[in-house]
Amino acid sequence: MRESPGCRTVRGVRTVEVMNALTRPRNGRLLAGVCAGIADRFGWSRTLVRIAWVILSFFPGPLWIAYVVLWILMPNQGSRR
Repeated sequence: MRESPGCRTVRGVRTVEVMNALTRPRNGRLLAGVCAGIADRFGWSRTLVRIAWVILSFFPGPLWIAYVVLWILMPNQGSRR
């Protein structure tokens, strides 16, 4: 049986893996937890997301504005938003 992306078979039962919600974690955040939340959501390394953000922040564009907007819109982990 061929498995499709996001699915796996455990003991003959096909299950669907669900991605984490886009939330800011309470532990392991440096500034507001936006980079850590994005990394956790997509299963990436927090360090690599932070390094990419620092490098991209030197280029022109609305990255700082996007960070502040995500800070406001992303709920804390465990909150009822």
